[in-house]
Parts: sequence; C-alpha cells; structure tokens
Amino acid sequence: MSLNKVAVIGEKQIVTAFRAVGFTVFFADAPSSATDILRELVKSGEYAVIFITEDIAAQMHDTLEILKSRSYPIIVPLPSLEKNGYGMECIKKDVEKAVGVDILFNKDESSNGGGK
Repeated sequence: MSLNKVAVIGEKQIVTAFRAVGFTVFFADAPSSATDILRELVKSGEYAVIFITEDIAAQMHDTLEILKSRSYPIIVPLPSLEKNGYGMECIKKDVEKAVGVDILFNKDESSNGGGK
C-alpha cells in the first residue's frame, strides 16, 4: 500500500483540468455517485489526498466527517469562488484544529475597536 496518489472527485467541467497536474480524476455529478467513488478510493489504500468539489462535498458532510477521523486519506473540499463557502469553512476548521486557533480568518472585533 503506497499512499502517493492524489484524486479529485466532482463535476466534469471542474475536475478535468486536474489531470494536467497528474491527479487521478473521477467524474460525479451527485453525492451518491461521489460517495461510491470515495468508498472505493478509501478501500484501495492508494490515495493520500482526495479532493471533492465543494457543491458535492457540502451534500456529503456526514460521510466526510466520519472519514476525517482516519489518518489517511486526507479529504479536502475544493473551495469555490464564493466567499466563505463550504469548502473554505472546512479548511478553516481543519487548520484551526491543527494549530489551535483561527489563523486564516481571525476576526477578533475587540482587537480593532469593534470596527473595520
């Protein structure tokens, strides 16, 4: 079992470009098909990181939370261009869990007088 591969699961028009950088791409337009693909990838034990497009990942929240308790594979929702979408929120929580504080979006209102 070698954990040296990276996979991307999601809508064809979004994930196709990831092939150019050597990622293995899996097309899924619905959470049910993405869940099936994800299960197979986890079972294979070949992937260190699996990215899932944000729209699909948001609908698989419970499944992703269960898999986050494992060391591998690391499953990361791909943030969309929307500000503060599901993908970015997941990354924020993971970073905060790893470092203990919110270093990405620290918005401590009290430190700047309550305003901008």
